[in-house]
Amino acid sequence: MLKLFDMAYQGLREFIELLESKGELIRITIPVSPELEVTEIVDRLSKSEGGGKALLFETNGTDFPILINAFGSEKRIALALGCDNLESIGAEIETLFKKLAMPRTGFLDKLKFLPLLSQMASWMPKRISARGKCQENVMKSPDLLKLPILKCWPADGGRFITLPCVVTRDPETGLRNVGMYRMQVFGPDLTGMHWHKHKTGARHFAGYKEKGIRMPVSVVIGGDPAYTYAATAPLPDNIDEYLLAGFLRKKKVELVKCLTNDLEVPNDADFIIEGYIDPQEEFIWEGPFGDHTGFYSLADWYPKFHVTCITYRKDAVYQATIVGIPPQEDAWIGRATERIFLAPMKMTLIPELNDMELPAAGVAHNVTLAKIEKTYAGQGPKVMNAMWGAGQMMFNKILIVADQKTDIKDYDAFAKYVSRVVNPLHDIYFSQGPMDVLDHSSSRFAYGSKIGIDVTSKFKEESDGEEQNIDNNPDVDTCREKILQISGVSSCNLSLLANGISAIILGIVKEHPKALNEIAERILSVRELTGVKLIVFVDPELNIYDLNAVVWYVSGNIDPRRDCRIVPPVYLGEAAHFIMDGTRKSDEIDGFKRDWPNPVVSSPETIARIDELWSALGLGPFIPSQSLKYIPLQRGGEAVSQ
Repeated sequence: MLKLFDMAYQGLREFIELLESKGELIRITIPVSPELEVTEIVDRLSKSEGGGKALLFETNGTDFPILINAFGSEKRIALALGCDNLESIGAEIETLFKKLAMPRTGFLDKLKFLPLLSQMASWMPKRISARGKCQENVMKSPDLLKLPILKCWPADGGRFITLPCVVTRDPETGLRNVGMYRMQVFGPDLTGMHWHKHKTGARHFAGYKEKGIRMPVSVVIGGDPAYTYAATAPLPDNIDEYLLAGFLRKKKVELVKCLTNDLEVPNDADFIIEGYIDPQEEFIWEGPFGDHTGFYSLADWYPKFHVTCITYRKDAVYQATIVGIPPQEDAWIGRATERIFLAPMKMTLIPELNDMELPAAGVAHNVTLAKIEKTYAGQGPKVMNAMWGAGQMMFNKILIVADQKTDIKDYDAFAKYVSRVVNPLHDIYFSQGPMDVLDHSSSRFAYGSKIGIDVTSKFKEESDGEEQNIDNNPDVDTCREKILQISGVSSCNLSLLANGISAIILGIVKEHPKALNEIAERILSVRELTGVKLIVFVDPELNIYDLNAVVWYVSGNIDPRRDCRIVPPVYLGEAAHFIMDGTRKSDEIDGFKRDWPNPVVSSPETIARIDELWSALGLGPFIPSQSLKYIPLQRGGEAVSQ
């Protein structure tokens, strides 16, 4: 892996200096509030071409500047991890795996292995006895309100720490974990700890609860960007995140003991928030929060984190992020994970895996494209099951598996390919399993269905032997006229047909429980549409010509087994149809019993405020609020859709 400099970052300030030297950072010196205003500015930049720039808000009402969007492009996430490009990290991991797996029969072979062991040892974290840079200043009375903690979106339950590296320890084995769990601030020394049931921190908590003892917790903010990335990485339980950070920075992480508990934290971090969770204590009502799904995650009960000490370095910078409707900064963190962990997946679990794509519109887990080296019948479904069993891939909702003949990185060409070869009757598979706690569309909490689409070339054992000559290019004007005459259809996008993609997108109004089925039947009765394979229904307020918005909205709003339907052909030359209901769900119309969240958007007041400030911010040509596209999708101004 080509390093861009001779040594690891000595702290966040050094990373900021590099970003600035590369023209990748803008300093904002005029006063901007951490409450809503920072988010509105960052949301406009992060959705601009290339992800905009990293921003340093130097005047925010506290003593500490805010660094945000620092990982918000492929160039910046590569800079953060100290490499020329993300592919080089994956290539290095693959080389390392191959060296470790190489047979060693003779004495000389074993001697050759020693330098590799020495190199790996140089990545192992080590504890130093001196007080760390992160402990240069100690708050006499810990007060989180002195930090520029963001309130990101109007219906958020409060201010949230959004890039915390949460350090916990297994009460049985003593093994450390560093995870990233949002933290709502309830007072100077109290937050919530939003770890999901599937996360390692929650498992550690259960162990302390069983023993009836307090759980020490420390929270790291800033330092070398490798620490922050490592906290997000999908590592197995027994792999220390600081070992991954050492590998990425090519230098072991130096750790120091906390002042009020016996956990260890990086010497060069910017802030350390020490404390504990009492498993015997009642939980606190945490949330809502505008989440990375693009919708609010609704309030629920989570553990209380009590702060016992806050330390920080003398030049401390508060690093934060925002999440919401994609693309955001987290899409590029996901991109790094996709590139870094492709090789381990291939070499330990799915040897036929050639490549993988996590489109930003799929918010990391809703949509995955996989490319395999296919050599036998049934390999596509086999890979689906393997990927759904691989760590955080268990949360995936839509998985499309292609073979070595395709280019999954060219989304337009790939969509045309899928449209041409897919047979909904034979190539689509449904499964059931765990879902992300943040998934709002599953009928049951954290449990729902998945869909796999096998578009690999078929062996004779997989083929039904039937060839269909289907007209996928109907007269668009005639179809539009007939579709818009159907009651309940408010808009239709037929532009994909002209582009060789057998799909239409319809905005519909569901006025009663049977409305969607009635609309579908009438659509299928239009003879000009007999060759159309995919029919997508969305709410009428969505811009159906913004395909990224459609993918985000539909993949977030479906429970596949409930909301997807395959209709067999009736006539010779007719295609099988795949219908997706990407509309919001309600009890009245759909029998959906859970609360349905609103999409995450700024308030009109905040939008107007940033419009007024824009020329003074030094951010270049005016960028209108991205929330304006999505405000029409809101039902009321609260987190729960009315």
